[in-house]
Amino acid sequence: MFENLSERLERSFKILKGEGKITEINVAETLKDVRRALLDADVNYKVAKNFTDTVKQKALGQNVLTAVKPQQLMVKIVHDELAALMGGENEEMKLKGHPAVVLMVGLNGAGKTTMCGKLAKMLREKRHMNPLLAACDTFRPAAMEQLRVLGEQVQVPVYMQPGATDPVSVAQAAVQEAKAKGHDVLIVDTAGRQSIDEELMEQVRHIKEAVQPDEILLVVDSMTGQDAVTTAKEFNNRLDYTGVVLTKLDGDTRGGAALSIRTVVDKPIKFVGIGEKMEAIDLFHPARMADRILGMGDIVSLVERAQEQFNEEEARKLQRKIQKNQFDFNDFYSQIQQIKKMGNLKDLAAMIPGVGKALKDVEIDDNAFKNIEAIILSMTPKERTHPEVLNTSRRQRIAKGSGTTVQEVNRLIKQFDQTRKLMKMVTSPGMSKMASMMKRMPGAGMPSK
Repeated sequence: MFENLSERLERSFKILKGEGKITEINVAETLKDVRRALLDADVNYKVAKNFTDTVKQKALGQNVLTAVKPQQLMVKIVHDELAALMGGENEEMKLKGHPAVVLMVGLNGAGKTTMCGKLAKMLREKRHMNPLLAACDTFRPAAMEQLRVLGEQVQVPVYMQPGATDPVSVAQAAVQEAKAKGHDVLIVDTAGRQSIDEELMEQVRHIKEAVQPDEILLVVDSMTGQDAVTTAKEFNNRLDYTGVVLTKLDGDTRGGAALSIRTVVDKPIKFVGIGEKMEAIDLFHPARMADRILGMGDIVSLVERAQEQFNEEEARKLQRKIQKNQFDFNDFYSQIQQIKKMGNLKDLAAMIPGVGKALKDVEIDDNAFKNIEAIILSMTPKERTHPEVLNTSRRQRIAKGSGTTVQEVNRLIKQFDQTRKLMKMVTSPGMSKMASMMKRMPGAGMPSK
């Protein structure tokens, strides 16, 4: 995501490296390169020009402190303006109705139906709501079945009328179903087209009038660049939607849609799709996205994802097991599953400052844990709980059962043993006591002179 733009911006800032102060000449040269980088990322031309003009005014109006280099100051100004360009603050959905109704609209291929499932899962798990999905795409025969399958996957019921031809009556019936069954939010999937046409707009407008939605979310494919911005403008002129959902931000996208839409249509980006899994949906945080564009990582989002997967009570139980040297392959397997739930591995690594750039040309396979999982699952319950019983014959059987080699099994067991020893050492009472004593020592934590 934004890899090329990040590289180009980094090169642009190097123009100021070694400069003692900001001048009109070196700023103009830097921002000329920044504007080219934005245009190459498929950012709207007017948006790119206004952006660099604003940055120039702010940069020339700054007094550079001796402790701050011109390059650092320019990065700070560009970061703040990028965040402002994308909306400044994140905006969550406003769900007040009984039930609250969310109308999902967009063109075919943008990932609208899939996003309905992702949103339902997120509302159920993170906001503890009781959602109902409504299959109101009567134009595409497979759409209802697709939504039904997604509903089963995310454990959310789907209201549908197979064979129905009037999406308005289906949507109205879905509202009544939600009221009768006690659902507090209804997510309505609507029909799309290959391109915007009058029939599509009229149909969606009639559904809007019939169900009076709290939120109308336009789903757009970020990989279509400026076409996504054009789509956003057209839908806004007809529907006056409340927010945008950008999909496929994990793909080979130049990112121009994310940087242009807010300015062009003055509607917030509320969510982004960052992968194919049903967990792959995030609230859109402009400041965090600016961090990532400028190669600063996104530690806050990484911590939030980790907190969602790791239970405090489970963590305490695990710590007690580690201290008693009882950490086994069952615990190891459980930790792997929790890490996998956090999302795409390369995407997670890119959230760590500096790591994204280092891994630019490195392929991180999402199946990286596949062999490890196969080896662990080929063990008997006793072997997982008591790794010390894993003799040569057992290892040979495990290698055969997991489709791996004995060397791979040996390597995993060796790494597991090393990890277990290190974890016991770090969590031991003696180590904790030593760390506590060091904190209380005179001058501890004070910078050296």
